[in-house]
Amino acid sequence: MTVIDRSPAQADDSYFAQRTLRRGAAGWVLLAGLGVSYVISGDFSGWNLGLAQGGWGGLLIAFVLMGLMYACMVLGLAELSSALPSAGAGYGFARRALGRLAGFATGMAILIEYAIAPAAIAVFIGGYVEYLGLFGLTSSWPVFLACYVVFVGIHLIGVGEALKAMFAISAVAVVALVVFAAGTVGSFDAQRLFDIVPDASAAGASTFLPFGISGAMAALVFGIWFFLAIEGVPLAAEECRDPRRDLPRGIIAALGVLVVTGLTVLLLAPGAAGSAAMGASGSPLPEALDAAGRPGLATFVNYAGLAGLVASFFSIVYAYSRQLFALSRAGYLPRWLSRTSARQTPTWALVVPGTIGFVLAVVIANGDRLINIAVFGAAVSYVLLNASHIVLRLREPDMPRAYRTPGGVVTTSVALVLSVVALVATFVVDPLAAGITAAIFAAFLAYYGLYSRHRLVANAPEEEFDRIAAAESALR
Repeated sequence: MTVIDRSPAQADDSYFAQRTLRRGAAGWVLLAGLGVSYVISGDFSGWNLGLAQGGWGGLLIAFVLMGLMYACMVLGLAELSSALPSAGAGYGFARRALGRLAGFATGMAILIEYAIAPAAIAVFIGGYVEYLGLFGLTSSWPVFLACYVVFVGIHLIGVGEALKAMFAISAVAVVALVVFAAGTVGSFDAQRLFDIVPDASAAGASTFLPFGISGAMAALVFGIWFFLAIEGVPLAAEECRDPRRDLPRGIIAALGVLVVTGLTVLLLAPGAAGSAAMGASGSPLPEALDAAGRPGLATFVNYAGLAGLVASFFSIVYAYSRQLFALSRAGYLPRWLSRTSARQTPTWALVVPGTIGFVLAVVIANGDRLINIAVFGAAVSYVLLNASHIVLRLREPDMPRAYRTPGGVVTTSVALVLSVVALVATFVVDPLAAGITAAIFAAFLAYYGLYSRHRLVANAPEEEFDRIAAAESALR
């Protein structure tokens, strides 16, 4: 009987020559801009739906808890990215800490998040375009198509050009938020924050928590929307100048900006127009400016809000392509998906998820449902990412780390507990979306168990990290 060797195979130089990204394209400032760009659309729409779930008090609690979760997790990721810089990012961290299966599971959870989030944002962009009456469109699918064709196309041209375009679009969105704050701060009235009538049937209902404790739990998903996808900054590891230095600085700076912008809209939009009105709004910032008697500024922010949505769409396309590229290069997914072009961009890793996202946007056409699917994938990855930091700190305390997380495992343990709470919350808000996504996730794990684990590439960067660790351990 012939015995087939199922251990990971070595790839030759030509294999990696066809799978090379452009190094030195970004410093920490562009990385910080990338982190802001991932998330900025969440300040313009989506977050306010949490007011209808938990009231202002519930959404404030969600913002604080999820903000704490992200802050603790980002500090952990800053350390991991300085120690293990590769395009695999989260998948690579979990691969080193928890093994191949957990690494693949983390990478697929991140990929689900990043492949679905642009579809949700495309739906919001289509809604904005229809609301503004642009191009005389009465259906949004041409907008979805244009988003994917134009912005995937720019990424195909080159990463340097794409990152600079993302930075410029994000700057327009931040200016819009500054204009919004200036236009509404004079109309702020704290009483408007609590204008939702409490539901007498809800346990713990009050003026602060009109839908009780369960409402605050349901609002957690929308608290995540203020920060969702910032964890994608380390995916740029192989394309920045000095990853061990730039990645920690970039992701921490981005989080600082997002805390300020998120708190600004959470206070001023319902403070100017009322939580009840904002909870049902499709365009919360312009409507808040209208309520404040600033129609001219409302028009400006409405158009600039489109820039915020475009910025997040544009940047998350970058993120999904790099995560897919890394998983494919290591053999966890079909290897042809990681081939790069002459401009050193991962062509198929950009095009294939983009095509799937376009189809989902057209078929589902429900931004809220797509958000919930993306948040489920994110929450699964957060559990595994925080666990990875804890395991590596305990098991490999001497690993070289250019940056060390303040508080060590205590910090990421806080993030781990809160990420488990967030995962449970996804089933509270939309059990159908969470259940469907869990089934898709399980199917990918079966694919790994039955097929791809026998076809891995032993000298892919993320696999090499593990081999180096094993060799160092053997010398002790």
